[in-house]
Amino acid sequence: MKQSAKLGTRDLLTFKGNLRHTRYGWLRLTPAYSVHQVEALLDCPEKAGVVLDPFCGTGTTALVCAERGIPCDTTDINPFLVWLASVKTRPYEAKDIQAFAAISSEVADAMRAPNAQPAWVPALHQIEKWWDAPTLAILGRAMAKIEHAGDRVSGTALDLLKVAFCRTVMENAHVSFGHQSMSFKKRENTKSAAPVLPGFEENPVLATWELTVGMLASAARQPIVKRPRVLLLDARKLEGLEAGRYSCVITSPPYPNRMSYIRELRPYMYWLGFLKGGRAAGELDWKAIGGTWGCATSNLGKWRCNSALPIPYQGFPSILSKIKGRSDILSRYVHRYFVDMYQHCHALFPVLKAGAVVHYIVGNSKFYDVLVPVQEIYAAMFESVGFEAIGVQVSRKRTSKKELYEFVVSARRPRDGT
Repeated sequence: MKQSAKLGTRDLLTFKGNLRHTRYGWLRLTPAYSVHQVEALLDCPEKAGVVLDPFCGTGTTALVCAERGIPCDTTDINPFLVWLASVKTRPYEAKDIQAFAAISSEVADAMRAPNAQPAWVPALHQIEKWWDAPTLAILGRAMAKIEHAGDRVSGTALDLLKVAFCRTVMENAHVSFGHQSMSFKKRENTKSAAPVLPGFEENPVLATWELTVGMLASAARQPIVKRPRVLLLDARKLEGLEAGRYSCVITSPPYPNRMSYIRELRPYMYWLGFLKGGRAAGELDWKAIGGTWGCATSNLGKWRCNSALPIPYQGFPSILSKIKGRSDILSRYVHRYFVDMYQHCHALFPVLKAGAVVHYIVGNSKFYDVLVPVQEIYAAMFESVGFEAIGVQVSRKRTSKKELYEFVVSARRPRDGT
């Protein structure tokens, strides 16, 4: 196994490398990998064929392929991410963009209305931490107008309205993305993330909406050469995917760092109706790999490994034992994460063509004083399943902690088809 030097600068390898005014920047997921990294991994002759991303996130891999005309399938267990990837990678006709712009004007009028109360707000726990009462009133009226437009416009135009709403929601929330995960801002620092246009000083939410609508209308005109398939699937099973179909995998699975994607995405999911309450959020996070939100944490306390296949990394039991010495629940978390990912590796191998290459963008982790060499464990799992030509490349430094890096773990299915 070869470990080589980093690919490039930090910004080009993170969400900051995803251009704000293209489809890539429509909505962010923290953390997210960059379009530039996907493009670099695709710039190899052996990547011809169908690409697979079994952890679609916001659809970065699928969108790069869609713009290049490369056939691609992408999957996720989260229905909101499946929806978002579908919306970002869809071709839009002029009539859909025109309908989107027309209804967006009606939404803007609703935002200007002097009503004191919102038409509706989601049952998001402690919603007042996210938005103050005046902002909630504006957002509630806007969402009601979008919902009422559903019987007058196509689903395609309605999806654009929902993306614009999601971006407006987050840019006016009391949150910060300055760290690895989202955090709440201090109350004295709650200024909107969007620039305030002249004449919109009293309604920065409306200013965000106007700017977002213009950006989305422009980006939606960008051509899609080959629309990908976006499928709701569990990466541990990949049932329904054709055996021997894929020539390349480019993906970034959840990292074993206890960062919940449901936590990051729940504002969008509550506003759009993908979540109705905290219990549903925890149950979905428990189904996902690496989830620890809500009831997922209590479920970890009862979890027992029932896999007959031990993780094929020599130091893995020692790593679990050292973490358990500080926290039993974290030891269970790390154990379950790799059991799930090993199951994914077994499910992945049959759907690949002989000679197919895989690239997994992963980050190592540290629990207390125990460093988890995630990249080495992935390499060992790939080798155990039957992959060859396994290599590890340092991609970037992730945080201020000197030990934490992001890596690209690559491998190839043997060319003889075994």
